[in-house]
Amino acid sequence: MSHYLVTGAAGFIGSRVTQMLVEQGHTVVGLDNMNSAYDVRMKEHRLNQLKVLTGFTFHRLDISDRAIVQESEISNQSFDAVINLAARAGVRASLEDPWVFYATNVIGTLNMLELCRRTGTRKILLASTSSVYGANPPYPTPEEAPTDEPLQAYAASKKAAEVLGHSYHHLYGLDVTVLRYFTVYGPAGRPDLALFRFTQWISEGQTVHIYGDGHQSRGFTYLDDIARGTILALERPGYEIFNLGGHEVISINDLVRLLEEMIGKKALIQYHQPHPADMLTNWADINKAERLLGWKPQVGLREGVRHLIDWYNSERAWAREVLTP
Repeated sequence: MSHYLVTGAAGFIGSRVTQMLVEQGHTVVGLDNMNSAYDVRMKEHRLNQLKVLTGFTFHRLDISDRAIVQESEISNQSFDAVINLAARAGVRASLEDPWVFYATNVIGTLNMLELCRRTGTRKILLASTSSVYGANPPYPTPEEAPTDEPLQAYAASKKAAEVLGHSYHHLYGLDVTVLRYFTVYGPAGRPDLALFRFTQWISEGQTVHIYGDGHQSRGFTYLDDIARGTILALERPGYEIFNLGGHEVISINDLVRLLEEMIGKKALIQYHQPHPADMLTNWADINKAERLLGWKPQVGLREGVRHLIDWYNSERAWAREVLTP
């Protein structure tokens, strides 16, 4: 069995990856600074589920702090791999405070690469984003599509992290796998993403805010499929980039209609001007992940949305109060 470091362990993807690794018999050291990028109650909920697992230990640390490399609780440990899922995420939020995005996504990545170099850890997995593809990529989008024209600081910071990873692979022979996640959803999801927000807003009779005419679309992939693909990617040597997700594309208007049907309530919709940081669509070409990782999504959109709605109803006493920016 292996010993892993997972950053962003209380995050949406990080918590599920951690849980799956521990269930497989591995040990996991989890890091998270528990910041208030979104309602911290969601992070606390996920972390509480992890703390009861044998084989999991947690440290409240910020990966953007250089001391994490030199004098933290993990600076003298060696791991089979570092899974760097800590991030400041969100295309719109990055317009408000780009500095914090660069601190976590770029300096934080640099610190994790340095930690690997200094401790002799030979493998690091870096979480990136489909946003690096910019405004007009080919659809479905392959990994070879240009990434030189990101639309906002979030995507730019993730592209910078990818490049840093390549430099450490070149200089020190570190195995680096970059995963470009597309739109992920599922239970205990990020409250700044559409599926959680829409589920809450429709369930509670609140206004559903849509930026644009609703014909824009997203390729959705269920959390468990993303976590499974993340773990499979740990086996790849060298420097590799993979798309994960985005296989089941639906327009925002059709997504609202699906939620109305499954929740059993009509949405109160208000349309707004499109946001300049938003992409019109995303749709992943996942042939490379299928070929080299043996990965293919297994949970369909309707099934996954049902899991999300069931989770929301079971946790509604507090989930209805979660802030949805």
